[in-house]
Amino acid sequence: MRSLITTLFLAALVWPCIAAAQLPVPPPSQEIPATAPPHGSAQESSSANKHSSKLLPFLILGTVFNEHALAFPGVEIKIRRKGEKRFRYDTFTNSRGEFAIRVPDGIEYEVVVREKHYKEQSQLVTASMADVQKRLTFKLESSKQVKAGDSK
Repeated sequence: MRSLITTLFLAALVWPCIAAAQLPVPPPSQEIPATAPPHGSAQESSSANKHSSKLLPFLILGTVFNEHALAFPGVEIKIRRKGEKRFRYDTFTNSRGEFAIRVPDGIEYEVVVREKHYKEQSQLVTASMADVQKRLTFKLESSKQVKAGDSK
C-alpha cells in the first residue's frame, strides 16, 4: 500500500514535466519594429556585419596519414597562391591528423604537407564559389631509403 502511494505521488510530480515536454515549441516571433533603431545600435549592427563578413568563404580541409595508413598528428600544412614563393597560411594537423583552413575564393592554391623524415607532398586546389570546400587526403611516404636486405 505504501509503495502504491509513493508511486502515485511521484507520478503526480513527474507528469506535468512529461506533458510540458510534449508540447510543440512555438516559432520565434518575427515582428518588424515600427520605429528605426537608435543611432548607436545601427553602428553596433554594422560593426557586427563587418566582423561576420571577415569570415573567408572557402574551406580547405583534409587528413594526413603516415606510411602505415594511421592518422598523423602534428604535421605542418602550408598554403600559398599558385606561382608564389611565400606561404600565406599555415597550420598543423590535430590529434586525428585533420586540418582545416579558410581562404578567399576565386584563387588557385598550392597545399604543401611537410614532416621531418617524410617526402614533401603538395596538391593544387581551385577555390571557387561553385564548391564551398575541398577535402584533401595525404599519405606520407618515408624519405629513408630501404636497403635490399632490410625488412620494412
